[in-house]
Amino acid sequence: MDPLTWSICLLIAAIALVALELFIPSGGLLSFLAAVAVLASVIVAFTAGPRTGFLMLVVTLIVVPAVLASAVRWWPLTPIGQLILIARPEDPDDVLPDTEEYRGLKSLIGKVGESKGKMLPSGAIVIDGTTYDAVSEGMAIDSGTTVKVIAVRTNRIIVRPTEEAVSTNSLSSTTEATDVLSQPIDSLGIEGLDEPLT
Repeated sequence: MDPLTWSICLLIAAIALVALELFIPSGGLLSFLAAVAVLASVIVAFTAGPRTGFLMLVVTLIVVPAVLASAVRWWPLTPIGQLILIARPEDPDDVLPDTEEYRGLKSLIGKVGESKGKMLPSGAIVIDGTTYDAVSEGMAIDSGTTVKVIAVRTNRIIVRPTEEAVSTNSLSSTTEATDVLSQPIDSLGIEGLDEPLT
């Protein structure tokens, strides 16, 4: 056989070794042999002449990256790839545990509340007397603004300002909290700090 035929055979062998590496876990041995076969293919082509050598070098520079790109693309679909890689979630919410707390947050979608403070873009909101951490939909929201929950993404409540009326439970809770803070400490049943610590 002439050197060009040997060179082509070595290149085909290298491609076959890369394909085998996808299915047989060899610890990189097959990849090493494929790299040696590619190098030998170019060297043997240069023994046939510089023109043949450069032609084979160009073909190798085109074929090898194409084979590697195909291998990386198809490897997750192979039996070995499926054993090693975990399946990619279709939705970001799929990575969260299906807990009672998360289901409770999902039930807030569409509810109306009020911002407790300025949201730049994150802050606290009050819905039905309960305070939640939330993120505005890309805009600053002033304190006391009526907001509506539009989504819950990966455990974050997303809100936007709205003109809808806030439920009375939410407002009464906020007023009650303000009243508690304005009361003297004696009326709250908390013991004083006059006694020294022992």
